[in-house]
Amino acid sequence: MQLSFLRPLYDRPGPWCSVYLDASRDTHDAHPQVDLRWRALKGQLLEQGADAASIDAIERVVRGHDPMPGDYGIAVFATRGHVVLTEYLTAPPLKDLAVWSNLPHTMPLVAQRGEQIAWVRVLADRRGADAMAVSAGGVPRRAHVQGRESWQLRRVQPGGWSQSRYQRAAMEAWHHNAGDAAAATVELAEKVGADVLVVAGDVRATGMIAAQLPERWQDMVVRTDAGSRNVGADDTLMDDLTVQTIAEVAEQRVAAALDRFGMQEDVGAGLDAVVAALQRNQVDTMLIVDDPSANGQLWIGPEPTDIATDPGQLAAVRDPQQVRADAALVRALVGTDAELAVLGPDEAPDLTDGVGAVLRYVDAGTPGRGNG
Repeated sequence: MQLSFLRPLYDRPGPWCSVYLDASRDTHDAHPQVDLRWRALKGQLLEQGADAASIDAIERVVRGHDPMPGDYGIAVFATRGHVVLTEYLTAPPLKDLAVWSNLPHTMPLVAQRGEQIAWVRVLADRRGADAMAVSAGGVPRRAHVQGRESWQLRRVQPGGWSQSRYQRAAMEAWHHNAGDAAAATVELAEKVGADVLVVAGDVRATGMIAAQLPERWQDMVVRTDAGSRNVGADDTLMDDLTVQTIAEVAEQRVAAALDRFGMQEDVGAGLDAVVAALQRNQVDTMLIVDDPSANGQLWIGPEPTDIATDPGQLAAVRDPQQVRADAALVRALVGTDAELAVLGPDEAPDLTDGVGAVLRYVDAGTPGRGNG
């Protein structure tokens, strides 16, 4: 999981208000329910000593956001009277939460957000195609390709139609439309850095589009005949396939990180090893088991690599701060452009301390090599 979307949180000093709120508004009394939830969280922030300006800024977001249908949540992060980041959650948080702390409490957000996959979905027929692309955790982009229908049936002699001419013209038009659709698909895929292309609709049109995609995109294509471009058509099957495909790609990415970790053998396992690797800007991807009850602590200084299990390890740092371990780890990952893979408890039951790291490099100074 790329964490660059969190970077604004670490470009400002704290302390921070971090709020997770069930904002679902499905029932007739949803507004009062959200107000009650927020009031409880506001009271918790006041008890923890949060500044009034930051609380007021979050309140404006909570009370003024555009309601969405269904069950969902909001995560809001504010400091010194300014909301720096607001994220919608596709489901309510496990519980409403309000934290006032030196670092933003981001672990619940990244755990619920999960592996983000950039994708393109194309719905095609012989007249053209409609495409949608979404970057990893980003805003949807759309494209519409209106195909050419310029061929005509021509009567070449009394009582007969030029069937071969019609078929040839039709095939040429379909091929042209597919080429336009393939070009639009590639343009969207390149803009969002797509990991998967779902091409759906008319079986011949999808085949033509897939065939005209550049070779580098061929292995990312998933084809289906579900869906229709007809006005009012139900594309539920198409949506289901897209969701399933994205989920499979996400699972493959996490599995690949686990495989890479396993190949390292004796390095990168456990909290001490991960912290040491972060100090050396050595982590490519950190693995962590999602545990909402975790309350471990680490020590930090002003720089992302100022992270330690003991304040004595930060001798050069004046007044190191003790913070939540997961908050310190996420800050270090963002600051060193490392990625994160969040695992379920059953995905890595033997992971030491519930944390490990795939390293960018291993050298003589790497802890666990027998000489660190």
